[in-house]
Amino acid sequence: MSEVVVATPRVGKFNKNAARRVRFTNARPPKPTGKIPAVLYGPGHDPVAVEVDTKQISRILFSETGHNTIFDVEVAGQKAAKAMIVDWQREPIKDELIHIDLKRIAMDKALRVKVRVKLLGIPEGVKTGGILDQVLREVEIECLPADIPSRFDVDVSHLELHGVLRISGLPHSEKIKYLNSEDATVAHVVTIREEAPTAAEVEAAAAAEAAAAVATAEPEVAKKGGKPEDAAKKPDAGAAKKADSGAGAKK
Repeated sequence: MSEVVVATPRVGKFNKNAARRVRFTNARPPKPTGKIPAVLYGPGHDPVAVEVDTKQISRILFSETGHNTIFDVEVAGQKAAKAMIVDWQREPIKDELIHIDLKRIAMDKALRVKVRVKLLGIPEGVKTGGILDQVLREVEIECLPADIPSRFDVDVSHLELHGVLRISGLPHSEKIKYLNSEDATVAHVVTIREEAPTAAEVEAAAAAEAAAAVATAEPEVAKKGGKPEDAAKKPDAGAAKKADSGAGAKK
């Protein structure tokens, strides 16, 4: 039996402050009302600003079919209609729902939706040292609302090293049309490669080697406690002796 979501129309302004008043009371400190703002739209109807039960919407999003769940939505003064959650916003710090978009759907018209892909098993290539890399976690399909699968389960235990699972390897039927290319990669088993050093790392290593070379080339006098500039001022012993001999010869 389809779940029924009761949507209460909102009146007045629809700015950020108004949306907060839907989620919290005016008490001090503010307390959650258990409601979140939403908008309901679809063919043949004007968009309607409403508020819905937060726990009910969260339960739908975390169900097996997730955001592809089809349910009945009731708005005061209007006939109940089939709907889906097509977009939602969360508060980034507390990760709480703060707004959702609901779309009316017709059960006899095809929809474009994204469906999760779940990989099952351990690939043979992983057992020999490879890594399983899932490139596409969702694929886009087109089908009637009643034919939307909750997810695609795919066994990848047969994949060898460098083996590839493509869209063509996912479950196919006449009721479902894939909108991704049949050759698109869903997952593959790759080898572990050692990352090459970056340009900054190479430059830093070269600078370190140059500094080490300069340090080992310091004059011997520096090791004995003197200063390199003192070595330049001190005359060579042999040169001093030669100068003294020359001075004696002149006499």
